[in-house]
Amino acid sequence: MNKRISSLFFVLFLTLSGVFTYAQQEVEAISTKTLEQTIVEDNNKFNAKEMIMSHINDANEWHVLTLNEGTPEEKHISIPLPIIIKDKNGLHTFMSSSIAHGHEHDGFTLKDGIVVSTQGLEQAKLFSVMSGKHTLENAFYDFSITKNVAAIFISIIFILFLFIGMARNYGKSLVPRGAGKFMEPIILFIRDEVAIPNIGAKKYKKYMPYLLTIFFFIWINNMFGLIPFAPFGYNLTGNIAITAVLAIITLLITVFSANKDYWKHIFMPPVPLLLYPIMVPIEIIGVFTKPFALMMRLFANITAGHIMVLAIMSLIFIFKTPLLGFASVPLGLFIGMLEILVGALQAYIFTVLSALFIGMAVQEHEHEGAH
Repeated sequence: MNKRISSLFFVLFLTLSGVFTYAQQEVEAISTKTLEQTIVEDNNKFNAKEMIMSHINDANEWHVLTLNEGTPEEKHISIPLPIIIKDKNGLHTFMSSSIAHGHEHDGFTLKDGIVVSTQGLEQAKLFSVMSGKHTLENAFYDFSITKNVAAIFISIIFILFLFIGMARNYGKSLVPRGAGKFMEPIILFIRDEVAIPNIGAKKYKKYMPYLLTIFFFIWINNMFGLIPFAPFGYNLTGNIAITAVLAIITLLITVFSANKDYWKHIFMPPVPLLLYPIMVPIEIIGVFTKPFALMMRLFANITAGHIMVLAIMSLIFIFKTPLLGFASVPLGLFIGMLEILVGALQAYIFTVLSALFIGMAVQEHEHEGAH
């Protein structure tokens, strides 16, 4: 355990130190410029907001780094991702490298890492499609493998590799080996401290696979996305679409697992009949506000942590002095250490509340009070 924690600290320290070194190199590269050069530089000066949003937002390419930024020899290194677009002209499939850096292909190009149409078409959104505002005539549908989608595949492959290996080891011996020594106490903790107390000893086994899946999915992706500066860092659990899907899954499991006592408590709450017009709508709204709180809590905490670290490190580039790194790097490192705790804590909270909501739906309820 201590070795793993030490390794995380070491990786985070190296990453933040790399940012400091890069800032120092940028400042040393500044020399006396002509008025024209100064004007060009002012137009291309560091934009903290743009940098932060580019790190926490999804994109159609996986940007790794930029070499010689701000010079004629500027070069962007990115991992191309598949682009899959449906519009009025049919289906378009190509790699993001075909439309990067101002290039155009089949009427599309990349702007700030996002696919845009050069023919005046807007990207169709879910609610605009449902309302009929966007059709194939005035919009395009983007089914591309974005950075976050690729990150999901990476995390799933990692989780499968981890747990399939554990299963094979347990098939040979009940004594945990390798990753099992670290993972088994966590699995037992989820079972004994989360599932059984909230769902009950009789019914918890049915929901253990889901609880373990969401815990490790959230926790592992929180760990992978801890360092937004890293070339392969991402902000998966800080994407509200991802947290919304997780919350919706919890909602569906809760609703379809609910027994008659659960629905009776909602539509016939243990309160006087005169209060039914008030309490019944509140109970119905509560069915949806609970998963909504799950969605927002995970999204807000992870995104806020990334923004804090990025904002602190941006001070080096804003003031253009490496001396500020002596304050920004340690402070950013400290916030990064807190993010390690927050990453595990948010995975635990999401799992506990999911188990609690499921437990409220499947357990027998005793109603008291007059009707």
